[in-house]
Amino acid sequence: MSLINTAVQPFKTQAFLNGKFIEVSNESLKGKWSVLIFMPAAFTFNCPTEVEDAADNYAEFQKAGAEVYIVTTDTHFSHKVWHETSPAVGKAKFPLVGDPTHTLTKAFDVFIPEEGLALRGTFVIDPEGMIKTAEVHSNEIARDVKETLRKLKAAQYTAAHPGQVCPAKWNEGAKTIAPSIDLVGKI
Repeated sequence: MSLINTAVQPFKTQAFLNGKFIEVSNESLKGKWSVLIFMPAAFTFNCPTEVEDAADNYAEFQKAGAEVYIVTTDTHFSHKVWHETSPAVGKAKFPLVGDPTHTLTKAFDVFIPEEGLALRGTFVIDPEGMIKTAEVHSNEIARDVKETLRKLKAAQYTAAHPGQVCPAKWNEGAKTIAPSIDLVGKI
């Protein structure tokens, strides 16, 4: 079964954010757009490049009214040290979420049981806590967060404009489509 248009399952865990430990839960995601970016583990090879990419684009996510959450199967204690020791991860001004119990990785269907790690999963969640986009792929392939930002903006646009769809390669400000029988076979 797809996770699309389903509610985020209840969870409560700890995260490291700007020098402090904070609690993050499904309730934390409500009221604003959220982007959950799952990574296998802290102190790996590709993961810091993705955290840095998210950090370099964080202002754009904030401008769009969205919070970014990086999630690994490590603890929030590991995330504190990762933030302090990796120049790339040190740029993060968003929560680094620990999931040592694998509650989140299992709920989002990105858990690798034989490794105790997560696949690279990216999820855009609307302010009501509903999952609007899902992308999961193999761990050797790092993501480009600009595509995640594009998907976030498309999800926001269609939420604000019911009856409109965003075509392939749509970017903010581009033309959308109002589906109708008259368009069938004409596009």
